[in-house]
Amino acid sequence: MPRFFTNQMEGDQVRITGADAVHIGRSLRMKPGEELTVSDYGGTDHRCTITRITPDVVELTILESMPNESEPTVKVTLYQALPKGDKLESILQKSVELGVSRIVPVLTIRCISRPDSKSMAKKLQRYEKIVLSAAKQCGRGILPQVSPLMSFDQAAQELARHETPIFCYEQGGAPLTTLVGPKTRDVGLLIGAEGGFDPAEAETLARLGVPRAGLGKRILRCETAPIAALAAIMLLTGNLE
Repeated sequence: MPRFFTNQMEGDQVRITGADAVHIGRSLRMKPGEELTVSDYGGTDHRCTITRITPDVVELTILESMPNESEPTVKVTLYQALPKGDKLESILQKSVELGVSRIVPVLTIRCISRPDSKSMAKKLQRYEKIVLSAAKQCGRGILPQVSPLMSFDQAAQELARHETPIFCYEQGGAPLTTLVGPKTRDVGLLIGAEGGFDPAEAETLARLGVPRAGLGKRILRCETAPIAALAAIMLLTGNLE
């Protein structure tokens, strides 16, 4: 069943506008009387029937509401050092599929990609579209947030405040099995870009008490490491069962 996000709800009446309305009417060619699923961004799914379609608005009536069953029990914020090219786009898509709650691009010392504020603002618009598409496709009940670009120092301070902060370091660290378990509910996960982290950055994280973690004996690419770590976290917290 097609799935969409909207917060335009009043009682049992729902409105979908903009590009999604166009997609429902023109691309999917749906008609009044057909059903689709609407999520309210808060983890509740609504099975709805279409009552009216115009070129710009789709009006629906809620038939049934139920908690979304696809959201994991753990909230994971991924702090991803900015990689080259379009690698972050793939990371965003796969992270959303795996259950990430928030993605924060981070500018570290060894980041090769260093966009200016205007360029980054355009990128964020595209990133939000990628996240929305992935969330619809995989049945998410919330729409994961893509935050504005943070400096390393900003990200390090925020990372340290998580219940379970994790710094995946190319020089190794504790296995994830010692840091994450079935009762873990909040994780901050920091992953590097090409070239990893500068020793000064690793020292800063150590002073803040952020544990180092390893991802095995092989060096993973910056676009592989977050996916491997997220999959491991979801498995260890019982969210891949």
